[in-house]
Amino acid sequence: MVFPERFSSLTEHVWPRLRGLLDPHPGGGDVLNLTIGEPRHAWPSFVSHLVAANDAAFGKYPPNEGTPELLQAIAGWVKRRYRVTLAADRQVMALNGTREGLYNAAMALCPETKNGRKPIVLVPNPFYPVYAVAALSVGADVVYMPATRETGFLPDFSALDSETLERTAIAYVCSPSNPQGAIASRDYWRDLMALAEKHDFLIFADECYSEVYRDTPPVGALEAASEFGAHPERVLVFHSLSKRSNLPGLRSGFVAGGPASIGQIKQLRAYAGAPLPLPLMRAAEAVWADEKHVEESRARYVAKYDIADRVFEGIDGCSAPQAGFFLWLPVSDGEQAALKLWTETGIRVLPGGYLAREVNGENPGNGYIRVAMVAEEQEMQSGLERLRDCLFE
Repeated sequence: MVFPERFSSLTEHVWPRLRGLLDPHPGGGDVLNLTIGEPRHAWPSFVSHLVAANDAAFGKYPPNEGTPELLQAIAGWVKRRYRVTLAADRQVMALNGTREGLYNAAMALCPETKNGRKPIVLVPNPFYPVYAVAALSVGADVVYMPATRETGFLPDFSALDSETLERTAIAYVCSPSNPQGAIASRDYWRDLMALAEKHDFLIFADECYSEVYRDTPPVGALEAASEFGAHPERVLVFHSLSKRSNLPGLRSGFVAGGPASIGQIKQLRAYAGAPLPLPLMRAAEAVWADEKHVEESRARYVAKYDIADRVFEGIDGCSAPQAGFFLWLPVSDGEQAALKLWTETGIRVLPGGYLAREVNGENPGNGYIRVAMVAEEQEMQSGLERLRDCLFE
């Protein structure tokens, strides 16, 4: 059997690759898994009760786009958080986790050609793998944009030549960024939106980590688009309850944007989507409407930022980020560091190069490891001290 070659440029997926690196070797101490960004803080206690109270709805097909009540709850959150008013029925669609939306939005909105040529999708490097898979699925060329210390850990779109920009159909941006925790400023959004207007491409803003930050809430893409008067179809944003509310298993996310763009995504969803079961939508309505649990969880992440800052004080490049819950720590070689850490201490982290692509002989993640700050505070403190003593002293 002959299979399509469109994904042949992809390396092995992150997690099998990591297991292949670490699992052949015994761990050197009490195991502490800091690889995956799976929140471990408590989720809102009312979720289980709401699911149980609505369990009869498991016997019904759920609406593809989300219940009106859920869409209104999401639009209400956007209004409170970003001061942007959305028409819930036309500008919001519920997602079965943000990954689905980040993929299907490209399927629905990427043109077959752009200015008579094969389209380009811009992807930050390092990146969340679904961006590249979505681009390859629609037959686009992927241009990997370095997001390095020199660029502030966000892509520098101004460095692109006009020929590339004229072929660009979509630009993925993650803010706060995974893995580095960098935040796109208002000026950053303004400049990117000006480029998008000039060269007529879409901005897909992955904002899944928007509610995990030190003190000042990160600027949102819809917020900036409203402020700068960008075309209403120019920007789509993607959010989730996974990080905000410690509910990765609830699979409640959303995409919001212009009504024409959302209409196209809804049309695809009608054929290819997998909506949330109704009891989960009922629970999600309440979660999007509640901020108390978000504030409590954020305070715990801030405490972990402080722990990391103390543990790595005086070590260049090792302070905690402004947002998100990953440490992006500089090392000489990410794979060697991860293997050394595992075999000598029992701590599992992710080599940064596994999240990036080699371009012109350079992989911008090779000199880093990603550490997920998801463990309990005391466990996090002892784990980071073990990490520091193993790799930095």
